[in-house]
Amino acid sequence: MSKIKDWTGERLETFVFNETTIEHLHRYAIAMEFCSGKTVLDIACGEGYGSNLLSAKATHVTGMDADAITIEKATAKYKRDNLYFVQSKAEKIAAADTEFDIVVSLETLEHLSDHTAMMKEIKRVMKPGGLLIISTPDKKEYTDKRMYKNPFHIKELYRNEFEELLKSTFIHVQIFTQQMTHSSFINVAESEGINIYSGDFTAIKRNHYADSQFLIALASDNGLPILSNSLFNGNSIVEQALIEKEKMVMNTITYRLGHFILYPFKLIRDILKK
Repeated sequence: MSKIKDWTGERLETFVFNETTIEHLHRYAIAMEFCSGKTVLDIACGEGYGSNLLSAKATHVTGMDADAITIEKATAKYKRDNLYFVQSKAEKIAAADTEFDIVVSLETLEHLSDHTAMMKEIKRVMKPGGLLIISTPDKKEYTDKRMYKNPFHIKELYRNEFEELLKSTFIHVQIFTQQMTHSSFINVAESEGINIYSGDFTAIKRNHYADSQFLIALASDNGLPILSNSLFNGNSIVEQALIEKEKMVMNTITYRLGHFILYPFKLIRDILKK
């Protein structure tokens, strides 16, 4: 319970099971596709679960975060021979030049004011031809359309600004979009691509894409790898969320009092059933 009390709602922790959990795990799932046999830097690693996932594929992973206490907890929690955690700011990365094959930076940019400094540092610590995997909210969809201001975000970018920032540092840039959906998936093994349907009882549209709040990009001075359309099955996350919610309800004073009042009647009912 103390973890939940101390949680600000911004950093994803492993006791949290919601839509954000599915979004973040999907991003790391994509990053894992490119990490086999690579040295990887995970910038703003937070709790460390993502760096730990990447280390299952990579030769070496360094998770970095600006918060010293967060790094201490991650070091204590996640133990792998090829996984290290280091306190460091994204604008001044505590690593040698050309140290990493891949740099992963998921939902970091919006927490910083000097994006150019971060890009220069990423390029410095990356090996020639290395790959950057980076994500950030699309200000138009995440903030403007929702008329919502995230108090933890310092400087959000519109899609064109995000693209310009990356192209100012890397030769090749490709941007993808990510959206959370409640969906049904029909798998056709022999088919390529995917049709997306949306609608209600009155009408259904084919390949009608909803507005996507998040942008994901691959950037490199070499050619970019091919990324397929992908889906993250979040059933286990939803099931765990329901379990956690049930636990919270059962721990409330109202539930306990109701159970106490009804217990004698339930006992009599069970006796009469025998």
